[in-house]
Amino acid sequence: MWQVLGHEPIIKQLDRSLKEGRYAHAYLLVGPPRVGKRTLALNLAQAVNCLSQEDAPFGSAQGRPCGECIQCRRIASAQHADVVIIGVQRGEGDGPSRKEIGIDDVREVQHRASLKPYEGRHRVFIFDGAEHMSEEAANALLKTLEEPPPQVLIILLTSREETLLPTIRSRCWRLEMRPLPLAEVARELVNNHPINTTEAEQLARLSMGCLGWALSVLKDPSIMERRTEQLERIAQLSEASLEDQFNYASNLASVFFRDREGAREVLYMWLRWWRDLLLLREGAGEYIYNVDWEDTLRPMTSRLTTAQVVGFIRAILRTLEALEHNANARLALEVLMLNLPGGRIKA
Repeated sequence: MWQVLGHEPIIKQLDRSLKEGRYAHAYLLVGPPRVGKRTLALNLAQAVNCLSQEDAPFGSAQGRPCGECIQCRRIASAQHADVVIIGVQRGEGDGPSRKEIGIDDVREVQHRASLKPYEGRHRVFIFDGAEHMSEEAANALLKTLEEPPPQVLIILLTSREETLLPTIRSRCWRLEMRPLPLAEVARELVNNHPINTTEAEQLARLSMGCLGWALSVLKDPSIMERRTEQLERIAQLSEASLEDQFNYASNLASVFFRDREGAREVLYMWLRWWRDLLLLREGAGEYIYNVDWEDTLRPMTSRLTTAQVVGFIRAILRTLEALEHNANARLALEVLMLNLPGGRIKA
């Protein structure tokens, strides 16, 4: 039983290949964060290890993955010895986050791949955030993809496909997971969770079609609280002193040291905020993302020109690119603050 909502063409394709026994040795799942890539990867790991009848009718409830056998249950509970997830995690305490998936990670995968499966039929290696692989690690993984061991399945998950080596992309079966229609996300939230239609529609819009994000908000309301805190700070900073702006840059640089993805998400919040300002200035308010902040956004447009808004959007994009190339985070963010339009007050 596939647990991914939507993406029917992908599910049908995988169902057919599993039934015919001709699935690939490596998959590349492409799509925005929280769109369901990890869920699909775990479902695929279940499917190749599932104990249900292999000759079950196509599309039947008894097909693979069944979700009920011991193999499916152990994979779902992250207890299966043959299913390994490799990624970058947030740093513990004040320690730095892992910057990349390194050569040692890939060598460990290669060692495990050379062994027979311990408790299932296949060893499955899921690279969650494959764009974080170092060049050395990517080249080492390429050798494994070129000569895949039997009974090994490699699944790469990425939201930035263009950062992967073309030779790696060419050796994987590519599956693109697009955001779901907002109405479909809202309908799923209303039908299966304690939320009213208005709240579901707003959450669906904020999720941008990524159901996983919406579900994580329902499980952890503090996500919305942190969003509110960040947006309040973004709204205030245009009128803040240069000292306050540099303090913000320093604090965000510290976040980047511990949690690179978390800091990037803050910058994407900046990007969506300034995109909303541009849309409001151009008379396209019906398309803004932060619809619940329109009363704050709209007065700001009268103090900014279109050129200023577009210029700062470009500055945010340059900052994201600089951080991607390991620029000094504090310096990059201070430069961003210097480019921030608005009525900066004296310290």
